[in-house]
Amino acid sequence: MSSQDVHVGRVVALRVDEVAMPGGGTASREVVEHLGAVAVVALDETGAVTLIHQYRHPLGRRLWELPAGLLDGGDETPLAAARRELAEEVGLAASEWVTLVDVAVSPGFTDEVVRVFLARGLTVVDREVQGEEEADLEAHSFPLAEAVDMVLAGEIVNGPAVSGLLAAHTVVTGGASGRPSDAPFPDRPTRFASR
Repeated sequence: MSSQDVHVGRVVALRVDEVAMPGGGTASREVVEHLGAVAVVALDETGAVTLIHQYRHPLGRRLWELPAGLLDGGDETPLAAARRELAEEVGLAASEWVTLVDVAVSPGFTDEVVRVFLARGLTVVDREVQGEEEADLEAHSFPLAEAVDMVLAGEIVNGPAVSGLLAAHTVVTGGASGRPSDAPFPDRPTRFASR
């Protein structure tokens, strides 16, 4: 029905929408617009996954996460963004890519959706540190089963990492096959990028 911008920043925008509700009537809904993101379960030939330990100010502590980053506006595909982030954050390239899951991070208030890939056939490449956040990253490898145990123990709480690690474990153990690396991404956020 109507929409009003409250804040437009570098990474997100906040708007308030007046919406017609499915059951009748109207309601105000705050919506955080986001560029969307990608994350990568980088699995080496021994079955170890590379995780990063990174400070996250909203939670006030370091979290174990997958290499990840924002989708750039324009024509960058999710796969191209994943390749870029894997190289920038942990200095790896991969020859095999599979789409694991798309994660609507918190659809009650944001349109942020993260596409998580499984990457194999890893090789080391030069890492170009892009800024303060990436300079502070600590990368460590864990056997995939240990990373899954960390999820179930509450030691990994980042949503894309939780879902990506569990999905990768399912694929690796033969319970599923994933989707092509260029699978359709119908929930990719577009509103913020089009501003």
